[in-house]
Amino acid sequence: MEVERKPQDVGVELAPCPPSRLPAEPAERSDVVARDDDRVLRHTVGMYVSHVADGHVLDVAGRSVTITSPDKVFFSERRETKLDLVRYYLAVAEPLLRAVRGRPTLMQRFPHGAEGSSFFQKRVPDSAPEWLQTTTVSTPNGTTARALVLADMAHVVWAVNLACLGFHVWPYLADRPDVADELRLDLDPQPGVGFDHVRAAAAELRSLLDELGIAGYPKTTGNRGLHVYVRLEARWDSYQVRAAAVAAARELERRRPDLITAAWWKEERGERVFLDYNQNAPHKTVFGPWSVRARPGAQVSTPLSWDEVVVVHPDELTIASVPQCGDPWARMNEVPQSLEPLLELHERDRGSGLLDAPWPPVYPKQPDEPPRVAPSRAKR
Repeated sequence: MEVERKPQDVGVELAPCPPSRLPAEPAERSDVVARDDDRVLRHTVGMYVSHVADGHVLDVAGRSVTITSPDKVFFSERRETKLDLVRYYLAVAEPLLRAVRGRPTLMQRFPHGAEGSSFFQKRVPDSAPEWLQTTTVSTPNGTTARALVLADMAHVVWAVNLACLGFHVWPYLADRPDVADELRLDLDPQPGVGFDHVRAAAAELRSLLDELGIAGYPKTTGNRGLHVYVRLEARWDSYQVRAAAVAAARELERRRPDLITAAWWKEERGERVFLDYNQNAPHKTVFGPWSVRARPGAQVSTPLSWDEVVVVHPDELTIASVPQCGDPWARMNEVPQSLEPLLELHERDRGSGLLDAPWPPVYPKQPDEPPRVAPSRAKR
């Protein structure tokens, strides 16, 4: 039976872009189109929707994707629903896909909303549609799983319908799993450390990258920290990328030991910003750009310009405000960077007698790794 399709707005009214951010130009997106209408969706995200029992069917990227329980509240602060979350992702479709298209993602599902319990679904369910693109990924212990590939917006919306609020993304493309083309420098504030200190650590990191001729791109984590991404030439594996991250952490700790630490053991970090180099270990995922955190306010892990780092607070950046802003990462893919300057720092450190930095406990023991025991326990 033919279902009459009528245009309707999907979700709540968008809030203005925070004054510290630049508004976006409305960009056409050919991969998010209403099948019965040749208009390309814009940031207002009006779309043609067919209603079914307890749900909607959306035409996204040439696929029909069912949204069940569209009015289910996911975020309590502004009462935003599952359909509002879909609307957000469609509104940022262009920059989102520029950052994550073709990458495997780990699905974390929140069936009871952002403040409810969650679980990681490591394998795409057998009930997934035939058109869904997947790839085989491995864990540190060698276990394999069938993971979702973020191929287009239909894949994103399909995952959101399963109550995936955000996406934990691998640092490689699904068709090139042996090459890690992202360096992810995670500035993790320890307890008692405010965001001003994170900003200061980011400024130190930017200075180091500038000295080395490497272009870094910051984003909020959606929580308390910052990530700085470097798009890499397709030349290095995850072990080499991690070695570069270790070198960056150690160099920053040498320069600002009062502010930044490379200490793996929490008891040694103090009230400083930890540069978590192990976020670059093989098989590690990181919470992706434009992804939405499980917080009542629906905060977004938002790409920033370096100027915005100084003035923006992460709590301002939500699914209601971010779609109105621009994309500071728009040119990141155009000029991939060399990892060689950081690898030279790594070789310098190893040549001076430093061992490898500690690995997480789920990984096999690595060559030249120090003992995996906290310093306080080692002294007994």
